[in-house]
Amino acid sequence: MILFRSLLLSLAVVAAPALADSGKLIAPLGKGTFGARTEVMVLGTPHLAGWPKDYDTKRLAPLLDRLAAYRPDIITIEALSGRDCDQLKRYAATIPDAWEQYCWDTDAARKATGLDVPEAVAAVEKTLAAWPTTPTAADRRKLAALFSAANDRTSALVQWLRLAPTDRHAGDGLDAALVEMLDKRAIASNENYQIAAVLAARLGLERVYPTDDHSADSITGGLGDDFGKALTDIWASANAQSGWLKDFSSKPPADGDILGYYRATNGAHYLKTAISNDFGVALKDQSASKWGRQYVAWWETRNLRMIANIRAAFGNRPGARVLSIVGSSHKPYFDAYLGLMHDVRVQDTERFLK
Repeated sequence: MILFRSLLLSLAVVAAPALADSGKLIAPLGKGTFGARTEVMVLGTPHLAGWPKDYDTKRLAPLLDRLAAYRPDIITIEALSGRDCDQLKRYAATIPDAWEQYCWDTDAARKATGLDVPEAVAAVEKTLAAWPTTPTAADRRKLAALFSAANDRTSALVQWLRLAPTDRHAGDGLDAALVEMLDKRAIASNENYQIAAVLAARLGLERVYPTDDHSADSITGGLGDDFGKALTDIWASANAQSGWLKDFSSKPPADGDILGYYRATNGAHYLKTAISNDFGVALKDQSASKWGRQYVAWWETRNLRMIANIRAAFGNRPGARVLSIVGSSHKPYFDAYLGLMHDVRVQDTERFLK
């Protein structure tokens, strides 16, 4: 017995340094990568839907100019894919309320195209695989209809914006209802539409990639009112410590300096304050059920799954330039997790926006 315990102790001593050095084991692999590394820049953004309704999105032009200079080949956004929405609807019993909060009914698009979400997703991939060098207006209207049926509204808008204004009409799978949706989306105050879709169309890209995740909501979805109250208390405490943070993100810059604003919201001071006064406070929650730590578990799981979706988006494009547009509180996690990828170089967003 004594000999067995000694053996276990010896193994533990040997294993501990190996575990501690695991990061050092994988890090050097990237140095031998064949070809250029994949460049990824994460743009943290407020959710523009929370800004005043009369905000003129044309004021985003300096930001769009700077992002266009980065020349991304791939743009990812904080939105759920049609596949993930379809999954949330099927698993509503274990992931409650997520589909209702973050997805859209595709009945109108299904009526126009005859396709359900899985069929439309497959049709999108098949269409893009055979996409012509010079697509016609009819090609773009058809693809916009397919993206709509696939529950990828932002990519549908990309196709809509790539059409000449005179070609933005019903036909080729788009009926009047879908045209109305596209026109509303083109003026909606939402970073996915006014930054990602506008930029993608400007750069000649055919789509964006929705990479959000809410399957992680299964962690917190069934915790009930006590969990909700604990979160309210956590956020109240955080707001008391740094009330300027919420006020700053809920309105556009008073001086109109949109680049300065985005530099600040992608800078270390803002981001450190944001996550310290949210997840940092949650980790210190002293409730018997450790509600705060369960909240952080949800947040970290969601970010990890989002990063997996982003990695998949550029998995077949080694060496691409990627722009990931996401709510600001995600950015420190994205930068950290992406920095672990073998052939990825994470760009300094704040410096790029100067």
